[in-house]
Amino acid sequence: MRHVLSIAALFAVVAFMGQTNAADDAKKGKALCPVAGKPANPNQTVAYRGGSVSLCCGGCKAKFTKNPSKYAAKANLQLVSTGQAKQVKCPFAGKPVNPAQSVTVAGTEVKFCCGGCKGKAAKAEGDAQIELIFNDKSFDKGFKVTKKE
Repeated sequence: MRHVLSIAALFAVVAFMGQTNAADDAKKGKALCPVAGKPANPNQTVAYRGGSVSLCCGGCKAKFTKNPSKYAAKANLQLVSTGQAKQVKCPFAGKPVNPAQSVTVAGTEVKFCCGGCKGKAAKAEGDAQIELIFNDKSFDKGFKVTKKE
């Protein structure tokens, strides 16, 4: 009985160690599933906006494929965090960026044209910040998917 408990404890520790913090993954450049927020599986991908979005499992892939607009902001963030999309302008104003006006969003640096736009971004937090900066309208103003060569 004691041996069974120690094995169970070992599995609990391994399971805990396998869990990752989404912000840490983003900082390391790992793709996060836009549906579940878990580390993405490179074998579960869908074509999206001229790039490729990775999801964690087949279930999330089906959900994303059925309604990509529901997950657009996090998918757009993944395109940027994985280097498939580059920032070209301020996502709010569509103007050239000022490198001194930046905010880190889920581990990804985003630059803005002015302190007003930066302040707007800095006020939001978490998913609301991702939705504000990476929604389709803002993404189209400030980012461009680049073709891999």
